[in-house]
Amino acid sequence: MALGRWLRQGVKALLPPLLFLALAGYFLWNATQGERGLQIYALRQEQLKSVQAELDRTLAEQKGWDRRVSALRSQRLDPDMLDERARAMLNVADPADIVIPYGQGKKLF
Repeated sequence: MALGRWLRQGVKALLPPLLFLALAGYFLWNATQGERGLQIYALRQEQLKSVQAELDRTLAEQKGWDRRVSALRSQRLDPDMLDERARAMLNVADPADIVIPYGQGKKLF
């Protein structure tokens, strides 16, 4: 009987620390490996950097297009830009023009 009582007392004494350690282990594992853990945080920071770079490239491209479009506005029409766009749309060139062909897939701007 003394052994059974000693065993029960030992289990009662060990149960709360074991439960606490299991709970602490669970939270520590989730803090590093979980859905919102440190590894995912580092991955998302890299994704944020790449998306930010893409945004910067897109804004630079938009700025270039805004500059070209503003040159075609009726308030301040740029004759050179109008001539360039008209020739590009009509696919004509002056015999005195120097034409430099670009390969397919290459951007002019």
